[in-house]
Amino acid sequence: MMTVKEKNNISKFLSLVLRHKPEEIGLILDDEGWASVNELIKKINNTGLALAFEDLKEVVETNDKKRFVFSDDFSRVRANQGHSIDVDLKLEPVTPPTILYHGTAEKNIASILEKGILKQDRNYVHLSSDIDTATKVGMRYGKPVIIKVFALEMHKKGCLFYLSNNNVWLTDYVDNNFIGQI
Repeated sequence: MMTVKEKNNISKFLSLVLRHKPEEIGLILDDEGWASVNELIKKINNTGLALAFEDLKEVVETNDKKRFVFSDDFSRVRANQGHSIDVDLKLEPVTPPTILYHGTAEKNIASILEKGILKQDRNYVHLSSDIDTATKVGMRYGKPVIIKVFALEMHKKGCLFYLSNNNVWLTDYVDNNFIGQI
């Protein structure tokens, strides 16, 4: 059984190599972001970290944000969303709820009010269906501010929305005409 600190360290490292920089350990992801579990464990162990399959399984299954998922046969693993590298998660467009929420830091509000919500270095803008989750996200960047996104109205104007396996709503951009502050 790993400690909370060990699980957090492994989770952060998995986020790095499965979402942003697989080349850090020479890992190859397929077009859909999948990595071979055996290759991932071998490459991580080559860095000096010790990781067994059971450790990886524990991190994937207990991650509070459900950031990672195994293939049905446990031979592959990938991040559910949050990539800054080009992957096709094979998500189908879905109709969003009327309102979604975006958590950010207070320091970002002026820019958002001017330019809308940009995906920055990620493949999508991340939105939440509940205020609590958006608040937790916003707290990672400073004093949190929650932005209300009129998602269904955006959808009716032709904007596409996707729902990741861990229930994060994704879209390309949120125009400032579709936002309000809570």
